[in-house]
Amino acid sequence: MTTTTTAREWAGLSARLTSALHLAVQPIFLAFESELPEGVRQFDGQMSEPSADGRTGKVSASCVFWMEAGRAEGAFATQPEDHGNCSVGRMTHGLATLDEVAGNDDVAALLASGWLTPEMVPLIPVVTERPAVITYGRLDTMPDGVHPDVILLRVNGRQLMVLCDAIPGLRIEGKPQCHIVAIAKEQGVPAASVGCALSRARTGMRPEEMTCAFPTGGFAEIVDQVEATAGTDSVVAKYGADDARRFDDRS
Repeated sequence: MTTTTTAREWAGLSARLTSALHLAVQPIFLAFESELPEGVRQFDGQMSEPSADGRTGKVSASCVFWMEAGRAEGAFATQPEDHGNCSVGRMTHGLATLDEVAGNDDVAALLASGWLTPEMVPLIPVVTERPAVITYGRLDTMPDGVHPDVILLRVNGRQLMVLCDAIPGLRIEGKPQCHIVAIAKEQGVPAASVGCALSRARTGMRPEEMTCAFPTGGFAEIVDQVEATAGTDSVVAKYGADDARRFDDRS
């Protein structure tokens, strides 16, 4: 897809993908913007009380905005300061450099626990150009004039199975979960994440949920591939179920 793709076309792709995968939550989009898009509201909410090291934000981590986008009626825009509580999310979303967050208490806690090591941190993929605004929303309610950079799905094991078959070489990533956004945007390749303890605690994601991020380029072709793979899987699943009935009557 290109920046000329219309909101109606995005909604159609969202409906097709939701149907093919039987998604429980609609696909969402992230748009990294240089200015506030016309007609898009600011994210509601109050800034939290600052932590001891000065961290504050409208939510506990950038990945929480994924959850908010999935249940929002329309798109909303976030400012860099809205993301300020989670140093890892600020870094992966291009809102702060490693040097700017390295001294924060949450980074110190992650390093002290061994969850991250000093050697791992510089290797975490990040968005390279600092955005002025990050806009979120459901893909089926994409406003005209907003040009998404990343499409994100919340999936279960069966849905990830279909995606792996439909997208050969799909990257499966671990912690931190939010870095798949940077992989999709900066490297132009789809990436799934099994999640991370930090994100699961802050978002309340269900234990069986995982995520998958896609670049917008080539997204229509990915939807085609997913539909074809899901159709093949349905044929094989029916065969398997029918074949298994031979064992139902065994005493």
